[in-house]
Amino acid sequence: MVFSSALIENAVNEFARLPGIGKKTALRLVLHLLKQETAQVQQFGEAIARMRQQIRFCKVCHNVSDEELCSICSSHSRHRHVVCLVESIRDVMAIENTQQFNGLYHVLGGIISPIDGIGPEQLNIQSLVDRVKHDGVEEVIMALSPTIEGDTTIYYLSKKLKEFPVKITTIARGIAFGGELEYADEMTLARSISNRLPLDSYVKP
Repeated sequence: MVFSSALIENAVNEFARLPGIGKKTALRLVLHLLKQETAQVQQFGEAIARMRQQIRFCKVCHNVSDEELCSICSSHSRHRHVVCLVESIRDVMAIENTQQFNGLYHVLGGIISPIDGIGPEQLNIQSLVDRVKHDGVEEVIMALSPTIEGDTTIYYLSKKLKEFPVKITTIARGIAFGGELEYADEMTLARSISNRLPLDSYVKP
């Protein structure tokens, strides 16, 4: 791809670094911004920079937040004794969109995947154990994607939580094995949450 402007080329290269954005799409976005008023483009850039500089992570559940506690953890209308364990922030958004869950969340920040060099020590596991131990959690829903890595993580966590009097459940198999939670349609995901199963019926030690 030949550019007549180094400024445009640099902008295209930066956009192309985003996931799912190729050079052609990046060029289309850059040319679109070029047509906008300078003030609009500046506002766009400032919003991105401000987001990156000021975004925080909830000290309880590790969800993104503008404050020390996210809006979910600070809400008085949520069921505080039920915690839904998810892999990523995107999964929180996906489940919230179903409007079928009114408990709290815990974002692991990934799943155990030795092939990718991700072990338990790199995930938000100890903070989950601390919540179960000290915060009166009665149920932990393992809402992880039904993959080999997801099942490995569920098995590991079930062992970590075994000593506590907490009910451990998992989402129903409405989501096909190997599927990603964030890509499930809202109806399937809602049914999987509502029809969750005891962990013993899902994975055997």
